[in-house]
Amino acid sequence: MVTRTFGLTTITLPELDEPGLYLSNVDSLDSSRGTVQDFAYGDADLRSLGLAETQLVTGCIACVRAKRVEFEGVNLHGVEIGDSELGSAHWTGSKLTRVRFRDCKLMGISLDGLVLDDVLFEGCKLDFATFEKVRVTGPVAFVGCVLTEATFTDCDLSDVVFTDCTLRLTEFGTGRYRNTDLRENDLSAIRGVANLAKVRIDPGQQSDLAEALVHELDIIIGDD
Repeated sequence: MVTRTFGLTTITLPELDEPGLYLSNVDSLDSSRGTVQDFAYGDADLRSLGLAETQLVTGCIACVRAKRVEFEGVNLHGVEIGDSELGSAHWTGSKLTRVRFRDCKLMGISLDGLVLDDVLFEGCKLDFATFEKVRVTGPVAFVGCVLTEATFTDCDLSDVVFTDCTLRLTEFGTGRYRNTDLRENDLSAIRGVANLAKVRIDPGQQSDLAEALVHELDIIIGDD
């Protein structure tokens, strides 16, 4: 079992080098049976990539570039997605378990109604991403990611770890953030500070949150 630990969270990753496991190269992620298993899919340059009511189980997606992505009811279990660019992506009503996103460009991606369990976003570009009604039921971490102007709305991010991330104008809207670990990040330019009840920070980050709150409330500091 392959695991990674960040802060107080340990994530179980896809184990694709398991002895006896063979991944078959596939030309498409679509299947008439609704399930694609033990697969390798990659080196594709697509205008669009659409999937619905599909299970992707034990496999890797690498070097895929798609200008438009539409996933609805697409569940992943034991899958790694690496070095890929998913443009204008809209992903709804799905569950991701033991999934790793590595060095992916997911700028502007919309994740709506997803359930995350043992999911790692590592070295990903998530600028302008929107997370809506995303619910975490197991370990989740964002490591070395860029989340400039990303937005979290009505999400349950309890116990999620953000580490070494760019959180410039990242907005944390209404939701649950109990024990969300924001240590090792610059928090001075985040939005939605008032919603971050019960998060975990380092002592030195108190001034970051104060600065973010001053900017958010457009407070004028001075004697004049």
